[in-house]
Amino acid sequence: MAELTFRTGTMDAGKSTLALQTNHNHAARGRAGRLFTSHDRAGEAIVSSRLGLRADALEVSPDFDFWRFTVDALTQGARIDYLICDEAQFYTPEQIDQLAKVVDELQIDVFCFGILTDFRTRLFPGSARLVELADRTEVLQVEALCWCGKRATHNARTENGVMVTEGEVIVVGDVDDADAPAPAAVDDEVEVAYEVLCRQHHRRGLTAARARAVSLSPDPLPFA
Repeated sequence: MAELTFRTGTMDAGKSTLALQTNHNHAARGRAGRLFTSHDRAGEAIVSSRLGLRADALEVSPDFDFWRFTVDALTQGARIDYLICDEAQFYTPEQIDQLAKVVDELQIDVFCFGILTDFRTRLFPGSARLVELADRTEVLQVEALCWCGKRATHNARTENGVMVTEGEVIVVGDVDDADAPAPAAVDDEVEVAYEVLCRQHHRRGLTAARARAVSLSPDPLPFA
Protein backbone atom coordinates (compact mmCIF):
# COMPACT_ATOMS: atom_id res chain seq x y z
CA MET A 1 0.00 0.00 0.00
CA ALA A 2 1.23 3.49 -0.85
CA GLU A 3 1.97 5.85 2.05
CA LEU A 4 2.25 9.55 2.77
CA THR A 5 5.42 9.95 4.84
CA PHE A 6 6.56 13.15 6.54
CA ARG A 7 10.18 13.38 7.71
CA THR A 8 10.96 16.45 9.74
CA GLY A 9 13.73 18.12 11.70
CA THR A 10 15.27 21.53 12.33
CA MET A 11 17.38 23.31 9.77
CA ASP A 12 20.76 21.62 9.36
CA ALA A 13 19.35 18.19 10.28
CA GLY A 14 19.90 16.69 6.82
CA LYS A 15 16.37 16.74 5.39
CA SER A 16 17.36 17.61 1.83
CA THR A 17 20.24 15.15 1.96
CA LEU A 18 17.78 12.43 2.95
CA ALA A 19 15.36 13.53 0.22
CA LEU A 20 18.09 13.13 -2.40
CA GLN A 21 19.20 9.81 -0.91
CA THR A 22 15.61 8.53 -0.91
CA ASN A 23 15.25 9.46 -4.56
CA HIS A 24 18.53 7.73 -5.39
CA ASN A 25 17.57 4.54 -3.56
CA HIS A 26 14.20 4.23 -5.30
CA ALA A 27 15.57 5.14 -8.73
CA ALA A 28 18.34 2.57 -8.29
CA ARG A 29 15.63 -0.10 -7.97
CA GLY A 30 14.03 0.93 -11.23
CA ARG A 31 11.26 3.08 -9.79
CA ALA A 32 10.27 6.30 -11.53
CA GLY A 33 9.74 9.40 -9.43
CA ARG A 34 9.44 13.19 -9.49
CA LEU A 35 11.24 15.71 -7.28
CA PHE A 36 9.54 18.86 -6.00
CA THR A 37 10.76 21.78 -3.91
CA SER A 38 9.87 25.31 -2.88
CA HIS A 39 12.15 28.22 -2.01
CA ASP A 40 15.35 26.16 -1.85
CA ARG A 41 18.34 28.22 -0.71
CA ALA A 42 20.20 27.29 -3.95
CA GLY A 43 17.53 28.80 -6.17
CA GLU A 44 14.35 27.88 -8.00
CA ALA A 45 13.64 24.28 -9.06
CA ILE A 46 16.63 22.79 -7.21
CA VAL A 47 16.88 20.38 -4.29
CA SER A 48 20.22 21.12 -2.62
CA SER A 49 22.05 19.73 0.38
CA ARG A 50 24.63 21.49 2.52
CA LEU A 51 26.89 18.52 1.80
CA GLY A 52 27.07 19.71 -1.82
CA LEU A 53 24.53 17.34 -3.37
CA ARG A 54 21.84 18.75 -5.64
CA ALA A 55 19.29 17.73 -8.24
CA ASP A 56 16.87 19.44 -10.58
CA ALA A 57 13.29 19.55 -9.35
CA LEU A 58 9.90 21.08 -10.08
CA GLU A 59 9.21 24.33 -8.23
CA VAL A 60 5.99 24.33 -6.22
CA SER A 61 4.20 27.68 -6.42
CA PRO A 62 1.09 28.41 -4.30
CA ASP A 63 -1.20 27.60 -7.25
CA PHE A 64 0.51 24.32 -8.20
CA ASP A 65 -1.89 21.35 -8.22
CA PHE A 66 -0.24 18.01 -7.37
CA TRP A 67 -3.36 16.02 -8.25
CA ARG A 68 -3.78 17.62 -11.68
CA PHE A 69 -0.06 17.34 -12.44
CA THR A 70 0.03 13.64 -11.59
CA VAL A 71 -3.19 12.73 -13.38
CA ASP A 72 -2.12 14.64 -16.50
CA ALA A 73 1.29 12.92 -16.51
CA LEU A 74 -0.23 9.46 -16.12
CA THR A 75 -2.82 10.17 -18.81
CA GLN A 76 -0.02 11.10 -21.21
CA GLY A 77 1.68 7.76 -20.58
CA ALA A 78 4.26 8.73 -17.97
CA ARG A 79 5.19 6.35 -15.19
CA ILE A 80 5.22 7.69 -11.63
CA ASP A 81 5.89 5.41 -8.68
CA TYR A 82 6.69 8.03 -6.06
CA LEU A 83 6.97 11.75 -5.36
CA ILE A 84 9.76 13.40 -3.35
CA CYS A 85 8.56 16.70 -1.86
CA ASP A 86 11.29 18.80 -0.23
CA GLU A 87 10.70 22.04 1.70
CA ALA A 88 7.13 20.83 2.27
CA GLN A 89 6.61 23.37 5.05
CA PHE A 90 6.10 25.96 2.32
CA TYR A 91 3.28 24.03 0.62
CA THR A 92 -0.30 25.11 1.24
CA PRO A 93 -2.67 22.90 3.28
CA GLU A 94 -4.65 22.36 0.06
CA GLN A 95 -1.53 21.01 -1.64
CA ILE A 96 -0.99 18.57 1.22
CA ASP A 97 -4.58 17.39 0.74
CA GLN A 98 -3.77 16.86 -2.94
CA LEU A 99 -0.74 14.75 -2.03
CA ALA A 100 -2.87 12.62 0.29
CA LYS A 101 -5.32 12.10 -2.58
CA VAL A 102 -2.47 11.03 -4.88
CA VAL A 103 -1.52 8.38 -2.31
CA ASP A 104 -5.04 7.13 -1.68
CA GLU A 105 -6.52 7.26 -5.17
CA LEU A 106 -3.47 6.54 -7.35
CA GLN A 107 -1.42 4.37 -4.96
CA ILE A 108 1.71 6.48 -5.44
CA ASP A 109 4.15 6.85 -2.53
CA VAL A 110 4.75 10.42 -1.38
CA PHE A 111 7.78 11.33 0.74
CA CYS A 112 7.68 14.82 2.27
CA PHE A 113 10.58 16.56 3.99
CA GLY A 114 10.31 19.81 5.91
CA ILE A 115 10.54 21.90 9.04
CA LEU A 116 7.75 21.85 11.63
CA THR A 117 7.94 25.39 13.00
CA ASP A 118 9.05 28.77 11.73
CA PHE A 119 11.41 31.25 13.38
CA ARG A 120 8.51 32.42 15.59
CA THR A 121 8.13 28.83 16.93
CA ARG A 122 4.75 28.50 15.19
CA LEU A 123 3.73 25.57 13.01
CA PHE A 124 3.96 26.09 9.27
CA PRO A 125 0.46 25.51 7.81
CA GLY A 126 1.80 22.89 5.38
CA SER A 127 3.63 21.02 8.13
CA ALA A 128 0.60 21.15 10.41
CA ARG A 129 -1.53 19.57 7.71
CA LEU A 130 1.08 16.89 7.12
CA VAL A 131 1.06 15.97 10.80
CA GLU A 132 -2.71 15.66 10.57
CA LEU A 133 -2.74 13.52 7.41
CA ALA A 134 0.54 11.60 7.11
CA ASP A 135 0.57 7.83 7.53
CA ARG A 136 3.93 8.24 9.22
CA THR A 137 5.67 11.25 10.74
CA GLU A 138 9.34 10.70 11.55
CA VAL A 139 11.76 13.02 13.33
CA LEU A 140 15.22 12.76 11.79
CA GLN A 141 17.74 11.06 14.03
CA VAL A 142 20.62 13.32 12.96
CA GLU A 143 20.45 16.03 15.63
CA ALA A 144 21.43 19.60 14.85
CA LEU A 145 23.16 21.23 17.80
CA CYS A 146 22.74 24.60 19.46
CA TRP A 147 25.93 26.59 20.07
CA CYS A 148 25.80 25.44 23.71
CA GLY A 149 25.99 21.77 22.67
CA LYS A 150 22.40 20.84 23.50
CA ARG A 151 20.05 19.44 20.86
CA ALA A 152 18.70 22.24 18.69
CA THR A 153 14.92 22.30 18.56
CA HIS A 154 14.16 25.78 17.20
CA ASN A 155 15.04 27.76 14.09
CA ALA A 156 16.12 31.35 14.75
CA ARG A 157 16.25 34.12 12.16
CA THR A 158 18.85 36.87 12.41
CA GLU A 159 18.92 40.19 10.61
CA ASN A 160 22.36 41.76 10.49
CA GLY A 161 23.36 39.38 13.27
CA VAL A 162 20.45 40.22 15.59
CA MET A 163 17.76 37.61 16.32
CA VAL A 164 14.23 38.64 15.32
CA THR A 165 10.84 37.11 16.12
CA GLU A 166 8.63 39.14 13.78
CA GLY A 167 8.48 39.54 10.01
CA GLU A 168 7.56 37.68 6.84
CA VAL A 169 7.32 33.93 7.37
CA ILE A 170 9.07 33.01 4.10
CA VAL A 171 12.47 34.64 3.73
CA VAL A 172 15.13 32.48 2.10
CA GLY A 173 18.46 32.21 3.90
CA ASP A 174 20.96 29.65 5.10
CA VAL A 175 22.21 28.47 8.46
CA ASP A 176 24.97 30.75 9.70
CA ASP A 177 28.35 29.43 10.78
CA ALA A 178 28.24 29.96 14.54
CA ASP A 179 31.98 30.70 14.58
CA ALA A 180 31.77 33.34 11.86
CA PRO A 181 31.30 37.04 12.63
CA ALA A 182 27.86 38.51 12.15
CA PRO A 183 27.27 39.60 8.54
CA ALA A 184 27.51 43.29 7.84
CA ALA A 185 24.76 45.15 6.03
CA VAL A 186 25.58 46.86 2.74
CA ASP A 187 23.93 50.30 2.69
CA ASP A 188 20.26 49.65 3.55
CA GLU A 189 20.38 45.94 2.72
CA VAL A 190 19.38 43.56 5.51
CA GLU A 191 21.47 40.41 5.82
CA VAL A 192 19.16 37.53 6.73
CA ALA A 193 20.53 34.28 8.13
CA TYR A 194 19.33 31.42 10.29
CA GLU A 195 20.71 29.62 13.31
CA VAL A 196 19.44 26.54 15.14
CA LEU A 197 19.06 26.92 18.91
CA CYS A 198 17.82 24.95 21.89
CA ARG A 199 14.52 26.15 23.35
CA GLN A 200 16.20 27.94 26.26
CA HIS A 201 18.46 30.06 24.10
CA HIS A 202 15.78 30.71 21.47
CA ARG A 203 13.49 31.98 24.23
CA ARG A 204 16.26 34.26 25.49
CA GLY A 205 17.28 35.38 22.01
CA LEU A 206 20.81 34.25 22.78
CA THR A 207 22.55 33.42 19.51
CA ALA A 208 26.15 32.23 19.28
CA ALA A 209 27.34 35.72 18.33
CA ARG A 210 25.51 37.35 21.24
CA ALA A 211 26.76 34.70 23.66
CA ARG A 212 30.35 35.44 22.59
CA ALA A 213 29.79 39.18 23.00
CA VAL A 214 28.31 38.69 26.46
CA SER A 215 31.18 36.43 27.54
CA LEU A 216 33.70 39.15 26.57
CA SER A 217 31.76 41.88 28.38
CA PRO A 218 32.91 43.00 31.88
CA ASP A 219 29.25 43.22 32.91
CA PRO A 220 27.57 40.25 34.67
CA LEU A 221 26.01 37.61 32.45
CA PRO A 222 22.23 38.03 31.96
CA PHE A 223 21.59 34.37 32.78
CA ALA A 224 22.42 31.92 35.49
